[in-house]
Amino acid sequence: MRPRLKTLTPDFVWNAGRAAYFGLLHARQWPGATFHPWRRASIRRLEALKNHYEGERCFILGNGPSLKHTDISKLRDEYTFGLNRIYLAFEKWGFETSFFVSVNDLVIEQTAAEIAALKIPKFITWRARRWVPLDSDTHFLHTTYTGPKFARDARGRLWEGATVTYIALQLAFHMGFRQVILIGVDHNFATRGAPNTTITSEGDDPDHFHAAYFGKGFRWQLPDLETSEIGYRLARRAYERAGREVLDATIDGKLTIFNKVDYNGLF
Repeated sequence: MRPRLKTLTPDFVWNAGRAAYFGLLHARQWPGATFHPWRRASIRRLEALKNHYEGERCFILGNGPSLKHTDISKLRDEYTFGLNRIYLAFEKWGFETSFFVSVNDLVIEQTAAEIAALKIPKFITWRARRWVPLDSDTHFLHTTYTGPKFARDARGRLWEGATVTYIALQLAFHMGFRQVILIGVDHNFATRGAPNTTITSEGDDPDHFHAAYFGKGFRWQLPDLETSEIGYRLARRAYERAGREVLDATIDGKLTIFNKVDYNGLF
């Protein structure tokens, strides 16, 4: 019904109605995401992090299979952002990432106890408060699925851009990092299907660095690579305008938005 209605509606009417709908949706979400005590505490913590790492470099670790072929030991003394179930590798590596980020509802709902147990700075969506309580390491972010933008200040609303990597890019900008390097962002999935469709895994995960990442019985959403590329372009533009840069050191990655560099040549 919705696709047919769209074809019968003039574009300017459809777009105006869509903008109004999402404007009202964001307005409805705003009070709780601004004034709730947990969010107020998170905003204060985010304020303390604003430009705290100015001039430094950091690495954002995607969760693609290429991570298995990347010498992560080189990052032991670097600033690092780990995403979603990255902690499955912590024991093997012998160290944790500097920061942890997760905003997908399905991921957080199914791994809430594991996330709550992490003792590193955690940045998770405000929607996750139903599963993960506020503790001294938690920063609740006001993230949304709609309203494309690149937030230079993480205290306000952040667009998710269909990938947690985009949230990490906005956080790194907020913290002041001058150079951000992506690894493990393969931008390529063996599992096929309509973007954003929720499926249940039937066996070992071929699309991430660990077979149990989205292992048998895990519910997850198929990637929306087109939308994530919109976000990546916004990120590149924002970083370049600020005199900063995002580099892609993913081994054999398929993402073409950022300048490619050799991972081993960075050390």
